[in-house]
Amino acid sequence: MNRRILMIEDNEQNRYLASFLLEACGWKMLQAEDGPSGLELARTVDPALILLDIQLPGMDGYAVARALRAEPRSASVPIVAVTSYAMAGDRERCLAAGCDGYIEKPIDPQTFVAQVERFIKEVP
Repeated sequence: MNRRILMIEDNEQNRYLASFLLEACGWKMLQAEDGPSGLELARTVDPALILLDIQLPGMDGYAVARALRAEPRSASVPIVAVTSYAMAGDRERCLAAGCDGYIEKPIDPQTFVAQVERFIKEVP
């Protein structure tokens, strides 16, 4: 089974916490600090899931999600927005850009892994 998760997140502490939690459950984490490097990694690593921050420098997460959906290789990979955007309409905007789900920051360490794994097609 594919155990790779790509996280596109510019905040080092957020990357560390999510990676720590998911790696403890057997996931292999790949990280990108911005949209362009995340798109490049998605083309080469075939992740089972992509965790995507929306507030990225330069190319925001909405543009990244649309670009991922336009690529044949990543078009069907689940994308979950992990974002501090929690205003009315933000969830819908993430879904409209191509995300399959939405997790609000700050993440809850007690429930984060289960929240992520429910978007992965084959969880062991």
